[in-house]
Amino acid sequence: MNETTDHNDPQGELVLRVVAQPADVNVNGDIFGGWVLSQMDIAAGVLSRDISQGRSTTVALDAMKFIRPVKIGDILCVYARLIKIGRTSMTIGIEAWVRRGTQATREKVTEAVFTFVAIDEEGRPRVVPQPEG
Repeated sequence: MNETTDHNDPQGELVLRVVAQPADVNVNGDIFGGWVLSQMDIAAGVLSRDISQGRSTTVALDAMKFIRPVKIGDILCVYARLIKIGRTSMTIGIEAWVRRGTQATREKVTEAVFTFVAIDEEGRPRVVPQPEG
């Protein structure tokens, strides 16, 4: 399954995989972009929680780019990678790819950059642990 239609591979780790359902379509019969965005935010949240070792919240979304539509029955695969760690924030690159039907090829459908802030139990920013090394 290394072949892709974009001639490259997803960047980051596979964090989320979900099947697009009929309930998630827009008026054109494609999967609603907001549904795809929510899956990307969930995946970014999983990675930010792991990195920050606790609660975090989305504070910004930059460079959102819809490349291709997602169809009913596509398997949406969301990949996440850490771009940068700040004092209290994390910048996370997200790519959404699909596998259509029984095809072994993947197509990139969406990409974005999310910024998360680590928060404490009261919702205030807290320091993100820095990686060793």
